[in-house]
Amino acid sequence: MSPGPDATAPQVLVVEDEPQVQRFLRAGLQNHGYRLLEARTGKEALLQAEQHVPDLVLLDLGLPDMDGLEVARSLRRWTQLPILVLSARGQERMKVEALDAGADDYLTKPFGMEELLARIRVALRHSARVGAHNPNAAFSSGPLTVDLDLRRVTVADREVKLTPIEFKLLSVLVKHAGKVVTHRQLLSEVWGPRAADETQYLRVYMTHLRRKLDPGPEHGRVFETEAGVGYRLCWEPD
Repeated sequence: MSPGPDATAPQVLVVEDEPQVQRFLRAGLQNHGYRLLEARTGKEALLQAEQHVPDLVLLDLGLPDMDGLEVARSLRRWTQLPILVLSARGQERMKVEALDAGADDYLTKPFGMEELLARIRVALRHSARVGAHNPNAAFSSGPLTVDLDLRRVTVADREVKLTPIEFKLLSVLVKHAGKVVTHRQLLSEVWGPRAADETQYLRVYMTHLRRKLDPGPEHGRVFETEAGVGYRLCWEPD
């Protein structure tokens, strides 16, 4: 008999009512050492999360008793644990709504287990980093280094001068490194709630920021654009 998951392994709450998808997730996650909790309804998911406080939630949006978005909002009222949405709803609008409701990432069905595992690893690393966050520490990923305290930015050992708005934008992306940050969230955090719909304004500044931080093809990308949704700061933690 093969040993069960290590008692210290991350615990994942899988909220999914389709038996076929449940079996797929159960087999894949257990084979890679994760401990599982399972729920088939939103009410059960909220109860499981409160009783066991898992390390991450995989959340389907199409639940039989309530919308998955409401589950995400309810969780966000008391916890910052990572929420990864799994849904057959692939429209940009649904991705934005899920992320604005508190989800950390979004995968459209069907998806492969390797991609799911990679997204889980990023979400768990980000959660650990936030939990041990030192506001004076420098952020580093690939060619990019950002010292938030000294307001100093370098790319491939080259210092880059940013305007105050550009630095504020970068600071928000650093704070959420590895996660998609929606247009609305970026606009609200940088310019305030009344600017939340000025997406064209944001695109202009992000274009300037991207040009300044482009490290060249030999270093890869600093940002990823989620079309119609937002931006992700690529994060390669040590």
